[in-house]
Amino acid sequence: MPLEVEGAVVEFGGGLFGGRRKQALRGVTVRLPADRPHVLAVVGESGSGKTTLTRLLLGFLRPTRGRVLWRGRDLASLDAQARRDYRRDVQAVFQDPFGAYNPAYRVDRMMLLPARRFGLAASGEEARALAEAALSAVGLRPAETLGRYPHQLSGGQRQRLMVARAIMLRPKVIVADEPVSMVDASLRATILESLWRLRHEAGMSLVYVTHDLTTAYQVADTVMVMRNGEVVEEGDVEQVIRAPRHPYTQELVAAVPPPDPTIDWGLEDRVA
Repeated sequence: MPLEVEGAVVEFGGGLFGGRRKQALRGVTVRLPADRPHVLAVVGESGSGKTTLTRLLLGFLRPTRGRVLWRGRDLASLDAQARRDYRRDVQAVFQDPFGAYNPAYRVDRMMLLPARRFGLAASGEEARALAEAALSAVGLRPAETLGRYPHQLSGGQRQRLMVARAIMLRPKVIVADEPVSMVDASLRATILESLWRLRHEAGMSLVYVTHDLTTAYQVADTVMVMRNGEVVEEGDVEQVIRAPRHPYTQELVAAVPPPDPTIDWGLEDRVA
C-alpha cells in the first residue's frame, strides 16, 4: 500500500484542567491500492471527521493512536529527506483557493519555486515550461495567468491554479478536500475531469473528500462514508450508492435532489 491509515484515533481537548476530550476520529482505516491508480471518495456531512482525516493523510496531524504509513513506513519515523519526498509525492488541493495563497506573491512564484526546489527543472526556462503545461492541463491560459496576483484571478481560476500546482509535481497521490465546493457547476466539471483524467494519464491516485454524493459517484472507484468520526460504510461506489446498507448512507442517497423531479438522478446511465 502506498498510503494507508491504520486504526487512527484522533482526540482533541483535555487541556491543563483535564476537561473532556473529544474524539474526532474513531478507529479509521484507509488503504489505497499499490498496484494501480485509484480514486477514493470520502463522504460525510460537516463534523463527520473528513477534514481531520485529510490532515492525517497530509502529515499535518499525528494520530492519538494508530498509524499513518507511506510505502510501509510510519510518517512519524520519517527522516528529513523521506519527509521531503513525501511532501512531493502526496499533494493537497484545498477547499479555499484564496486562503491557500500568499497574496504578496505572483502566480509565477507559486508555480516556479516548487519545480526548482523539488528538482523537476534545471533552469528557469524548464520550470516555466512545466508550469505552462500544468496550467494548460486544467484549462488555464498561461499568458493570462502567470504574472498576476491571486486577487486578480477569479475563484474558479484560483482553484484550477491550485490543481495545476499539485499536478505539476507529478505526485503519486492527491488529497483533495472539497476541491469544487466554491465554484459553479461548469468549473466543477472541468476541475473534476482534470483530476480524474490524471488517474489514467499519470497513474495518480486521488482521495476526494466531499459532502457531495453525486460528484463522488461520478469520479470514484470506491467510497467511504463517515459519520461522527467513524466509517459507517465502505465499498465499491456502485454497490454503496445502488444498495446502501447503513441507514445514514441510505439517507444521503435519498437526499440527493434530481435535476428534474420526474427523472431519476442517473444511476442507470453511469458509464464505468
